[in-house]
Amino acid sequence: MGFDLESISEATSGAVGALVSTTILYPLDTCKSKYQAEVRAHHQQKYRNICDVLWEAISTRQVLSLYQGLGTKNLQSFVSQFIYFYGYSFFKRLYLEKSGSKTIGTKANLLIAAAAGACTVVITQPLDTASSRMQTSEFGKSKGLLKTLSEGTWSEAFDGLGISLLLTSNPSIQYTVFDQLKQRLLKARLKRKRGLESSPEALSAFSAFVLGAVSKCAATFLTYPAIRCKVTIQAAESEEKNGPTQSKDQKSISGAVYAIWKREGLLGFYKGIAAQILKTVLSSALHLMIKEKISKTTWILMLALRRYLFLTPTRLKGA
Repeated sequence: MGFDLESISEATSGAVGALVSTTILYPLDTCKSKYQAEVRAHHQQKYRNICDVLWEAISTRQVLSLYQGLGTKNLQSFVSQFIYFYGYSFFKRLYLEKSGSKTIGTKANLLIAAAAGACTVVITQPLDTASSRMQTSEFGKSKGLLKTLSEGTWSEAFDGLGISLLLTSNPSIQYTVFDQLKQRLLKARLKRKRGLESSPEALSAFSAFVLGAVSKCAATFLTYPAIRCKVTIQAAESEEKNGPTQSKDQKSISGAVYAIWKREGLLGFYKGIAAQILKTVLSSALHLMIKEKISKTTWILMLALRRYLFLTPTRLKGA
């Protein structure tokens, strides 16, 4: 297929959008993760809500610790989003070329999104595990990326891989809903442009924000129990004397499910869902809004880069 300019443009704008949204919302993400990672009986819980996590950081003068693991999280976010958006855009274009269709159906969209998500998870799982451990560490005691990964075995760097693969259904649902709503919204004003290098249509910032929020909310409701189990599996070991210790069994999906069920009951699988929805909806909406707003700029830059790369050899020969 040669130099896939549109896929690279989509991947770059998606990765930049993820980087900005992750940085802005990181303190909320840290509070949410520490609250979700706590698996205790109701009368033993240290945190009643995410505000308790925030207050702990303030009262212990560890506010900057709300940003512990930010570098790793940004690296993981940028790499995963670039791979995901490139794979999603590439597979979608390939499907349309091979099938000869002008539009892509919901089922095909889900399969393409799931395939792109699975490739992304396998490649970035060690970064995901490390960032979760750094976020859920005691305030002020987080370690660097290399030290965090080197403390365990290579297989432990892939803790939660199975459930992460299961959670590929989350972005699959999200981006499928977003794509379908976007196509319907733009259908009335979309016009075919001549030439292969015409810039793709983009949503307004407000429209992208609303559609991103709606699509992510739907995906989060459906997959939250798996999200809670994943955070539990990847959480750092507690250093508190009276804190719960993680057994090897709790590092598996069945072990995490049993621990939550035994200590918190059925509602435990939805502990922190309000914080999760708040964070993911805001993150997704900001991410897609930023992506849509910079997509045309990225497209222009990619065109300029390609023309420069193709024209430079000619100029050198002429010289």
